[in-house]
Amino acid sequence: MLTYGQLVSILRSNQSVRIELRCMSGNGRLLSADGFFCSQGLSQDEGDDDSGTDHNAGDSPGTSLQRAERVGDSTLPDVFQTNHLLFYERFKAYQDYMLGDCKTSEVKAFVSDYLEKVVEPCDWQAVWSTEVFDVLVEVMDVHYSELKARVELVVPLRCEARGCELSEEAMRDLLEATQHTVPLHELHVVYDESGDFDQTALAVEHLRFFYKHIWRKWDEEDEDDDFDYFVRCVEPRLRLHYDVLEDRVPAGLVAEYHALLTRCAQNFQEFSNLRNDLGSDSDSELDNVSMVEGLRLCEQMEVLKRKLRIIENPLLRYVLGYKVNSGQQACRAKGLRPTGSRVVHVVSSSMTVAQLTSLMSDKLCPDFSGDEFELQFHSDPLEAVHSCYQGDVVIVCPGHYLVSGSIRIPDSVEVEGFGLTDEVVIEKTGKGDTFVESTAANAKISNLKFIQHDAIEGILCVRQGKLEMENCVLQCETTGVIVRTSAQLSMNMCDLYGSKGAGVEIYPGSVCCLVGNGIHHCKEGVLIKDFADELDTMPRITMVNNVIHNNEGYGVILVKPADSLQERGSVGVHLDEVSEVPKLVAHVGEESDQSKPGTNQTEVPLIVVEETPVEVHYATTPELMEGNDAIKQELVATSAKKSRRRRASMQELGLTQVDDNLLSQEMFVCIQGNQFKRNGKGGFGTFQY
Repeated sequence: MLTYGQLVSILRSNQSVRIELRCMSGNGRLLSADGFFCSQGLSQDEGDDDSGTDHNAGDSPGTSLQRAERVGDSTLPDVFQTNHLLFYERFKAYQDYMLGDCKTSEVKAFVSDYLEKVVEPCDWQAVWSTEVFDVLVEVMDVHYSELKARVELVVPLRCEARGCELSEEAMRDLLEATQHTVPLHELHVVYDESGDFDQTALAVEHLRFFYKHIWRKWDEEDEDDDFDYFVRCVEPRLRLHYDVLEDRVPAGLVAEYHALLTRCAQNFQEFSNLRNDLGSDSDSELDNVSMVEGLRLCEQMEVLKRKLRIIENPLLRYVLGYKVNSGQQACRAKGLRPTGSRVVHVVSSSMTVAQLTSLMSDKLCPDFSGDEFELQFHSDPLEAVHSCYQGDVVIVCPGHYLVSGSIRIPDSVEVEGFGLTDEVVIEKTGKGDTFVESTAANAKISNLKFIQHDAIEGILCVRQGKLEMENCVLQCETTGVIVRTSAQLSMNMCDLYGSKGAGVEIYPGSVCCLVGNGIHHCKEGVLIKDFADELDTMPRITMVNNVIHNNEGYGVILVKPADSLQERGSVGVHLDEVSEVPKLVAHVGEESDQSKPGTNQTEVPLIVVEETPVEVHYATTPELMEGNDAIKQELVATSAKKSRRRRASMQELGLTQVDDNLLSQEMFVCIQGNQFKRNGKGGFGTFQY
C-alpha cells in the first residue's frame, strides 16, 4: 500500500497520472494531492470537473468552517466565518479555480463558470446584508451568469435595520422592486453543521472579496487584453491587501493608495457619463468639446493607474515609495516658549549622586549655567522630546529606555546622550510608521543608540527641514534612514546596520551629507531615487570617507525611470554632454569653472567633471560599476538628461527664453574616499523601472 507522501511524489513527478487521493487528515478532513484541505474548494476529482468542489463531502462528517457568532440579542442566525482566510487560501482559489489564466474580458465568464460548479443552485438560507439592513432570506435559484440570486423572505420576518424601521410589507415591496433578485456577493450563508454548504459559503466569500478588493471598474477598459489577469492584477493587489493588514505598508502610503483609488473611480465615472452622452454620428461643436474633455480624462486616468500599479507592485513600492508627505500628521512646531526661557530636559530612570555630580560638572555647568536655562527631569525620553519648545536641549543619561511611540521633532532642538553611545540606548517596542521623525528647521541628535523593531517606514525619517546626526548607532530591523524631498540630513561618524531595505534612502530634491559613517549588513547600502517627473531634481549628495560593506545588494544603487534612457535613441551617455546642463558640479577634490572649448559660454556655462570624458553605458539590467568615480559619473549623466528634458518641455510650451536659474537646480556631487567592501552585487549599480 502506498503512503500519502509516495502518492504525492508520483503525482508531482508524472503529471499525466491522475489519482484520486482518499487520504484523511487527522481531523477527518479530506486532503487534496497538494496537501490543501478540500473544504476550501481545493480538491481534485476525476474527469473534467476541476471546480474544486468536494462532491464526496458527505464522507467527511461535519463542517470544517468556523461559526461567526452574533453579538447581543440578535434574531438572525449565525453565518459561516469566512472573512479570515489566509493569503495562500485566496491565492490558490483565484489562481487554480476561479480565474486561472483568463484575460480581463473573460473574467466574468470564468467567475460564472466557477460559481456554477461550486454554489448550490437552491434551497439554502442566507443573510442578505446591506449598509441599511440585514434580513434572513431563502435562495430559490442562482443566476450564475448575472452573479445574482433569486430569493424569498423567510417568514416570520427576521431582520435588523440600521437607522430605520423595516416591516415585512416594506421588505416585500423592496424585493418586488428588485424582481426578487439580489447580488450574490451580498449574501452570507447561514451556518450549517452538516458541512453541505461549506463550498457555497467559501465561493460566495471569494466572489465578495474579489469585487470588493481586487476588481476595478476600469479594468475591462484596458486596451491590452492579452495579458494574464491574475498575474498582472490579482496577485499584486492581493499581496498589497495582506501587506496592509499585517502592517507592512506605511499608513501614509495606504492613505495615498485609497485617495488614488477614489480619484480614479471619479474620473472613470465622469468619462463613462461623457461617453454615454456623446452622439454616435454627431459632428456638433458640443460633441467636439466633449471629445476633447474625454481625451483629457483618459490621460488623467492613465496617470492615476500608473501610480496605482507602482504602489501595487512590491518591488516598485520598495524602490520608489511615495513622494508626498502623506504619512501621519507631524506635530506642529511650538516655536519659542512664551516666557522666553530655555529648558534643559534631563532624562534618567534613576541616578546616583556620583552620576549627578558628573553631569553637573561636565555638562550642565559649562554649557547651561546662564539665567535663561531651566532644568526639568523626565524618566521617558519620548515625554522629554514632546515637551520641548524651540531652543530646548534634551540630555539623555546612561540607561536602556523602552518607548512604544514615535519620537517626533517639530522644533529646532538638540537631543544628546551623556556617556558612551552603547550606554545610552532608546529601543522602540510598539508599531508605527517611523521611530524618529524630524520636521524641524534645524535639529541635532548625537551620542545615542536607537534600536528599531516595528517601524515600517524607517528608523529615522527627515521629512522636511534640516537634521544633523553625530556619533549615533542605528540598529535597524526593518528599514533605515529616509531623506525626503526638500529635506536635509547631515550624518557624521554614525554606524547603521540591519536594515531589510536600504540603509539610507535619498529622495529627489533633498540634500544629504554622509561623512565617516559605517553602513553595513543591509539589503542595500545607499539608495538614490530619481523619479520620472521632470520637476523632481536630483539630490545634492556628499559622501566622504564612508565604509559601506557587507550589504546584500549594492553599496550604492541609483533608481531611475527607463524611459529617460531612450532620449534621442541613444544607448549611452558621454560626460561631454554634461555641457548642456547649467550649473552642474561634480566635486572631485576641487571645483573647476573652465568651459569646454567650442561651447557657447553665453548660453551654457560648463564645469568640467573629469580631465577626460568617460563613457557611461546603461543596460536594461543594473550593471556593476565599482568605485567613487563610477557613482559621480552616473549621477552627473542622469542629472544632465533630466535637465535637457526639462529644457525641451519648456521650449515645447513656447518658452524660448529659458531662465537657467529657474529651470535647473545645482547638483553638487562630492563623492570621495569611500570604501566599498564585500557587498553582494558590488559597489555601485542602477535599477531601471
